Amino acid sequence: MKKSLFVLVALSLIIINNKSFAQGCVAIRSTGAICALHMPDSISNASKWQLGINYRYYKSYKHYVGTEEQKLRVDTGSNVINHSNTIDIALTHELNRRWSLLVDVPILANSRSSLYEHDRVNRYSTHSFGVGDIRFSAYRWMFDPEKSQHFNLQLGLGIKFPTGDYKYQDKFHITDSTTQVGPVDQSIQLGDGGTGFTVEANTFYNFSHHVGLYGNFYYLLNPREQNGVSTARGGVPSAQTMQIGSDVMSVPDQYLIRAGVNFDFNRLMFSFGMRDECLPVYDLIGGSEGFRRPGYIISEEQGVSYAFKKFSAYAYVPVALVRNRTQSVPDKNKTELTGVYSHGDAAFADYVINVGFVFKL
Repeated sequence: MKKSLFVLVALSLIIINNKSFAQGCVAIRSTGAICALHMPDSISNASKWQLGINYRYYKSYKHYVGTEEQKLRVDTGSNVINHSNTIDIALTHELNRRWSLLVDVPILANSRSSLYEHDRVNRYSTHSFGVGDIRFSAYRWMFDPEKSQHFNLQLGLGIKFPTGDYKYQDKFHITDSTTQVGPVDQSIQLGDGGTGFTVEANTFYNFSHHVGLYGNFYYLLNPREQNGVSTARGGVPSAQTMQIGSDVMSVPDQYLIRAGVNFDFNRLMFSFGMRDECLPVYDLIGGSEGFRRPGYIISEEQGVSYAFKKFSAYAYVPVALVRNRTQSVPDKNKTELTGVYSHGDAAFADYVINVGFVFKL
């Protein structure tokens, strides 16, 4: 019986995490989010080990306050530009037809250029590179995959460890010839500094051998409220940032929702759907104080994958439809303190590129 009759959603490959979509200044890092792939081998002969390698890239440069684009920032050259490169290495072990275990290791290389973080006249860049937050997860298909090939539901629970350097530092230019060392912006930090817990749900419904629906849900709970890292870039926080609570970085939750349709032509599959990634204003567990740029992005996502004998290759490109930088807790605190409405901005990308491979070991 062929596995091409159902969608294997046990691999954590794309992302999203930790962050991206709400990418860019909204610090959603790679989470090794979900990629739905058809695998043509029989269930009984399926490989017990699979290695996924996913590369994710985006450039964020368009600033938004709420859903309103701040076009003047690009026109005047005062915008922030982030380049994010993430390689997710995901190893999955299938214990049996229903249970599987996964470890996801992200490697990040980020850069951020701006004026306001430096001398406010010249554009300089800061960088970060290294291993991000590593995640372990366990998954279970709720129905026997051999018997339930038109519909199934997979649930997953995991833990994310603060292995990524969340205090990564680089040089900031005070003047053209003077620099000071301090923590880089939250958006290019390698980790968030919190031990988090993940909840996932992956499902599909096949109308026929060639057409089916898919859905993915991922939520990262970060109980820790703040990680103690200053936002002053090596300087001294201002009295107001301390008053409103934006002088220290927060450890936010994040979530991902995907849904769409697959068109399967034996080994070749096309996918069309919608994607929503969000860094919420408030966490489900623990406090929500500290600096964060909450927001979400809704994208239309198209993808293609091809299954070879020993591996599958894929490419997915979410394209932004709605970008919204929501009002943060420090924004609300400042509004209450001054009596003047405050709402910070964030830079977003137009699209994200995800390409990768899944190898049967």
